[in-house]
Amino acid sequence: MDQNISLARAVGIIRKHLVAIIIWGILLGVGAWSVATFVMTPKYSAEAQLLVNRKNDTTPNGAQYADQQADIQMITTYKDIITNQVVLEKVSNELANPGREVVKPAVKAKYERDVTGHKVLVRAAEPAVTKSSSAKAYDVPAGQLKKMIGISNQQNSQVFAVSVKANDPKEAARIANLTAQVFKKRIKDIMSVNNVTIVSKAVENPNKVAPRTTLLTAAGLLAGLLIGLTYAFVRELTDRTVKDESYLAETLDLTNLGHVSRITSAGRLTGSHRISSHGDENLSRGSSRRTSSRV
Repeated sequence: MDQNISLARAVGIIRKHLVAIIIWGILLGVGAWSVATFVMTPKYSAEAQLLVNRKNDTTPNGAQYADQQADIQMITTYKDIITNQVVLEKVSNELANPGREVVKPAVKAKYERDVTGHKVLVRAAEPAVTKSSSAKAYDVPAGQLKKMIGISNQQNSQVFAVSVKANDPKEAARIANLTAQVFKKRIKDIMSVNNVTIVSKAVENPNKVAPRTTLLTAAGLLAGLLIGLTYAFVRELTDRTVKDESYLAETLDLTNLGHVSRITSAGRLTGSHRISSHGDENLSRGSSRRTSSRV
């Protein structure tokens, strides 16, 4: 049986089932929006940026360029160190037990030599001023932190970013900043270098990055329309009910033989059915004569 569908028939099928197709699209679109809004947990992102650069102004230009290239190559190593237990365990502990915040950093004493060569105190040392931390404690194991943290950088750039995705914007910003701070301190002991500077701290971003409600709703709407179209065409192609004369000729390849009148119980002609494509006038006349003779 030929299942080819002409363009006219396809349009006819779509028009016939248009309401059902639209309903399918609306139902799945609303369903996807509901899942994205009420079921899926929103995710927020925060990012801290670090610069890898040696603090040495006396190095010749050629050597400076070589140092820069070496710093860029070191970023790959730094990425592995940041997501290592040696850093993440410290970050996890500080998240769970926030200490005191530094209001004013400590100031070292400053000395100068007088004309006689003796050291003279110019500015006395000042201790750091701290206060109890108001930061919320977060219980995040190191293994979970590794899944939340992502490291990225542009090609041939000495700046790389520590990005964090969490269920709360404050938590994401705090984890990103703590990770950058702990890494900066630990890298001095691990690799005996002091070439990392935090150039941009993470800030709270109230705009969620996942789930993308608009995208999911559009995907649900499109999926619903496709399901509706599939339903319409499958139903039409599998429907073997004889609806009109064209079905016999086009689908079953049968020849149209004409119309035969239907006789009710009262003996009246109420309609006609075709029985032949030739000689139907003679057949009709013969039927009329037989009917008259019986009367």
